Amino acid sequence: MRKQPSQPEFIALIALLTSIMALTTDAMLPVLPDMAAAMGMGESNRIQLVVSLFILGTGLGQLFFGPLADYLGRRTSILSGLVLFMAGTVVCLSADSFTTMLIGRFVQGLGAAGPRTASTAMVRDLYQGRAMARVMSFVMAVFILVPAVAPSLGQGVAHFWGWQAVFGLFIAVALWAFVWMGLRQPETNPPQNRHAFSWGDLARATKTVASHKETLRFTLIGGLMFTSFIAYLSSAQQVFEQVFAQVETFPIYFALMALSIGAASFVNAKLVMRLGMHRLTSIALSAITLISFAYLGLILLFPEAVSLGSFLVWGVVTFFFVGLVFGNVNALAMEPMGKVAGVAAAMIGAASSIISVGLGIPLARLFDGSIIPLIAGFAVLNLANLIIIKFRP
Repeated sequence: MRKQPSQPEFIALIALLTSIMALTTDAMLPVLPDMAAAMGMGESNRIQLVVSLFILGTGLGQLFFGPLADYLGRRTSILSGLVLFMAGTVVCLSADSFTTMLIGRFVQGLGAAGPRTASTAMVRDLYQGRAMARVMSFVMAVFILVPAVAPSLGQGVAHFWGWQAVFGLFIAVALWAFVWMGLRQPETNPPQNRHAFSWGDLARATKTVASHKETLRFTLIGGLMFTSFIAYLSSAQQVFEQVFAQVETFPIYFALMALSIGAASFVNAKLVMRLGMHRLTSIALSAITLISFAYLGLILLFPEAVSLGSFLVWGVVTFFFVGLVFGNVNALAMEPMGKVAGVAAAMIGAASSIISVGLGIPLARLFDGSIIPLIAGFAVLNLANLIIIKFRP
């Protein structure tokens, strides 16, 4: 029987598994113009679907891999998800049309749902409460290095081997995760804690998740927060390149804002044990709302205030508080769900993804050559989150 790895190795493995989603999203951003040109799309906002269809696939895939993680084990869910992810990547690599590319990205997302869902349930198997939030903060801190370096990595790979080679990078990372998981990590949901698949049991577990008000509240908060973040991810390349004319340096500024989330994860790991998840999340949402409305008012009243410098200040400060929310909101939603962690992780992740893609795609496609739709989206969505967290039903 395999021995449970040390906590640092476990955190690193979970970070790798969860970072596949970020890598597969962020490494694509610098090559979107090349992909659009190769497929005859010019500067159409439709190219954003390469990002959002992957995220939608991840959300829907969790509805399958969550129950699988409960009934057959976390390892089976993770390893089979990685295989499906690699199959979708092969479809993307050989795509000769935009439709085929979107199908491949959707299948990639379905596969990425396996490690994303089951790794969260695996953490919940071993930790709970503030200890879980602390571990997830360290995971986030390691994980955030990926979006910090992924655009530069994608840009470098594309520079030497063409934009299609980025998909070869995805296959290599998935293989690495498959081997590491297969050789080192034991099952955290032992057979005695599982039972044969039953539609009745699944329905009861689903009802448990869907009827818990706190879980639903924090799932909605996570979905709305992720909506604003998806709008940023989908339009980031256009914002930096078309608004601020930062073509070659786009990955650097993207990394700066991503590292702000990473810094928040380190801070969150220390503060959460003292202040608690709920209070810290409330403080962060208040700050995001205030900062975003203030910046929105500034650029509406004084259009000359729109500059790369002011946008970076807004982004770095805002994303720091976004990191505090991300570090706690999933743990808050999962906290009451210990007995049905796999199904809960699936439903929470799927609901958050569906909310964020359903709202994030229209928000991102409002890009009109200015940053106003993006900033307004952050302001309004986080005001809604603040109302939800402050006023309990």
